[in-house]
Amino acid sequence: MTPHRPARPTALALAAALAVLAGLTASVPAGAQARPAAGPPSATAAELPSVTATAETATLFDDEEGGNANADDPAIWRNDADPARSLVIATAKEGGLRVYDLKARQVQALTAPAGPTAADAPGRFNNVDLVHRMRLSGGARADLAVTTDRGNDRLRVYRIDPGRPGGPLKDVTAPTAPPVFSTTQDEINDQRTAYGLATWTDRATGRTYALVSRRHETTVALLELTAAPGGTVTYRTVRSLDLPSSFRLPDGTSWTPCGEPDERPQVEGMVVDPATGTLYAGQEDVGIWSVRADLTSRPVLVDRVREYGVPARYDEETEECTPGADPGYGGRHLTADVEGLTVIGGRDGEGYLMASSQGDDTFALYDRGRNGRLGYEGGLRIAARSDDLDGSEECDGAAALARPLGPDYPRGLLVVQDGHDAPEDGPRTATGFKFVDLGAVLDTLDD
Repeated sequence: MTPHRPARPTALALAAALAVLAGLTASVPAGAQARPAAGPPSATAAELPSVTATAETATLFDDEEGGNANADDPAIWRNDADPARSLVIATAKEGGLRVYDLKARQVQALTAPAGPTAADAPGRFNNVDLVHRMRLSGGARADLAVTTDRGNDRLRVYRIDPGRPGGPLKDVTAPTAPPVFSTTQDEINDQRTAYGLATWTDRATGRTYALVSRRHETTVALLELTAAPGGTVTYRTVRSLDLPSSFRLPDGTSWTPCGEPDERPQVEGMVVDPATGTLYAGQEDVGIWSVRADLTSRPVLVDRVREYGVPARYDEETEECTPGADPGYGGRHLTADVEGLTVIGGRDGEGYLMASSQGDDTFALYDRGRNGRLGYEGGLRIAARSDDLDGSEECDGAAALARPLGPDYPRGLLVVQDGHDAPEDGPRTATGFKFVDLGAVLDTLDD
């Protein structure tokens, strides 16, 4: 999440007006292309259909009393032997990892590792994704949960074993696992470190990778995960890609998203479509990029946030961006930040890409195209079910699994982060995760 944002009422008020300007296509720097998502016009946030959660996790509090736990990103692990006993694995930043059952009850909590000294940045788990049946040393295969430790600029890897005493996750990170982007501890403490994450197994080679973005930068790196001694896992950098930080607009001017002077428009939400080997990467203040998961193709901007091209001035006193006049080059479906991305559907390419439109508390769904384009199918909100079970606001991370998960979720499950967990949210920053029947989500597209 990028903290420097215009006031929310301003962004919401612009949404309806910008929808009529959607036909304009903005250009991007050389080496990239812009292809706005096709499909019907987007409704305003209030006009979108809504679904309600079926369960929610216990509230996490981002203060010393709460262990500095702040919900961020979930992943869903299916127990093939007993789908009703599947698990949700989620990051809590300095609070480490949380593991939940399908009733949203916590079954395990793992702390983030400390820094080398008390003066160094503490561990901070940002994003999480899964790897299935990776071969470890000795020939055994295992399912893994991989997370970005933003505090220590590393990946941490956990083996998943539902029958393990003490909890289903065990840390199998190799002691020699290197920093992802930094070369010194001072650089790590500066926290331009491992941030967003998506895993990918190349069907052609069987090799497994993690795609990792860098905080406050536009860089995405491809890391190969490899077996290390003693059943542990390490990684090596294969290549990296820098997305644009400024953009040419149709009127010939150049636009750079607003932020602190030394921060570039970062990427966090990412997912790989397993059917096509395509990485979708959400550049928070810009839009959604499409690129080959091995980072060897030219990136394509397949949808833009509504604020794309809007000039803004950063105020150092308020630490906010004040927007200027809107030239009308933005998209129709996403209000910055664009955040959690997840694929809904099977490996055959059927289904959808879902994105969190954080700025207006909605979610956009796109048809998964095979030609580098996305077709907008519709949007929705996750609304409050009762005073005790609220919806999702300012969602950071999301994960969907379109497979049967027992009697509670026969058509699959969607888990989303809630950035304001009511009624607890108040003086203490309160966050959590909402569990949603994926069938109810898909039904909104048929209405």
